[in-house]
Amino acid sequence: MNEAKLGGRFTFHGTSLTVHRMGYGAMQLAGPGVWGPPRNPDAAVAVLREAVAAGVNHIDTSDYYGPHVTNQIIRQALHPYPTGLVIVSKLGGRRPADGSWQKAISPQELTAGVHDNLRNLGLDALDVVNYRMMGSGHGTEEGSIAEQVTVLADLQRKGLIRHIGLSNVTATQVAEAQAITEVVCVQNLYNLAYRNDDVLIDDLARQRIAYVPFFPLGGFSPLQSSTLTTVARRLEATPLQIALAWLLHRSPNILLIPGTSSVAHLRENLAAGELTLSPQTLAELDGIAAEAS
Repeated sequence: MNEAKLGGRFTFHGTSLTVHRMGYGAMQLAGPGVWGPPRNPDAAVAVLREAVAAGVNHIDTSDYYGPHVTNQIIRQALHPYPTGLVIVSKLGGRRPADGSWQKAISPQELTAGVHDNLRNLGLDALDVVNYRMMGSGHGTEEGSIAEQVTVLADLQRKGLIRHIGLSNVTATQVAEAQAITEVVCVQNLYNLAYRNDDVLIDDLARQRIAYVPFFPLGGFSPLQSSTLTTVARRLEATPLQIALAWLLHRSPNILLIPGTSSVAHLRENLAAGELTLSPQTLAELDGIAAEAS
């Protein structure tokens, strides 16, 4: 994989962190339901090493994946970490023994979460930590995040966190956080059919703040689109590759973190960074949002 083909580069605003726009999301390295160890630990290690060998230098993770599993696999596969690798983690959730997803938003829980990430990743400081707003399902909901962001800003001053981001948040919450500290990235649900963040993406682009969409094909409710299928066949690509390529074309501040536990699927995902979509094709794909509404 030619590194220049990984969607180009992006530098997080106000930082020295420059990444390729095609990254990797580690969530699928854990077992079924993001719980427990993977069925094939060696394959999980192989995927991470293949990603880095291909030029990926942006890995998204969280210590509540597993819990602890993905971070421990990342450390096993890649530590000591190559120069320039940016590992982005997130806080705000926990996984009790029943495997459910629960909030972990008190100052004590957030602080403990940072130390869990540091220990399991084998780091002295975390490059970027996203505060993940745990709403109902994967949609956003309003509510103050000032207390949680203030805790992260304090941990940043102590040198445990270098930069702060947000996940599953509204524009109002982004503004609230920015009144407390610099925000370098926002990670929300966004794809060809679910485009609630169009205005937010453009606003963040003007500020040179990264936007990182999750569920590029709809996640647990996969996107069904005849248009997407037609375009993919015409361009001899997969629907997921087209969806990822559309996101790269959508705005220069969009970074992608598609996840997989398969080396073959990883290569397929990264190849999306080589696709060029014509203005006519982009217009065709833009119509999917109207189809889904």
